[in-house]
Amino acid sequence: MHSIEPFFLWRDIYSSENDPRALNYKQVYSEFHYTNKVYNHLLHPQWDDFGSETLFYKLLYADYDEQFCIIELIGEWNDAIHNDIMLLKTELIEHLIDCGIQNFALIVENVLNFHADIDDYYQEWKEEIEGGIYIINALPHVLDEMQHYNLHNSLNFGGWLNDINWRKTKPDLLLELLETKYLDI
Repeated sequence: MHSIEPFFLWRDIYSSENDPRALNYKQVYSEFHYTNKVYNHLLHPQWDDFGSETLFYKLLYADYDEQFCIIELIGEWNDAIHNDIMLLKTELIEHLIDCGIQNFALIVENVLNFHADIDDYYQEWKEEIEGGIYIINALPHVLDEMQHYNLHNSLNFGGWLNDINWRKTKPDLLLELLETKYLDI
């Protein structure tokens, strides 16, 4: 996992460490000192921490005028043991909502395991925004777990959202794609 970097080709458009509204504003990253880890697997130092022991993020893009952000996640999303959704919601998402974000695209192809518990925080998140929450490119067993816990009531996932070649799409075009497929943005 130490060699998996957050996506960096949009850095000419947006860089969270240069965004005064981002939690990691003015963060200086090392390319050589690995401090974050998921269990005994070190993570690339470019990933950001929101308080979870097993799940890390990178705010790849935020457009406050369009009320849209793209967050890439890595690790294990574990609500059953670590209550990751509570930490994600209270430490990162609420901050972004306070900054005006209403639409969230979560890139989860590097979320290797997902262990749900209850759906309260997912429902609360959905109720607090006017837009949508989009899970992009989840692994099949992650989708199965989300479906098992009926998270489709709060999150948009599966189907065409699992086939988006988002790396070859500019962030504003990804927003347009989501807008054309969903009417709740």
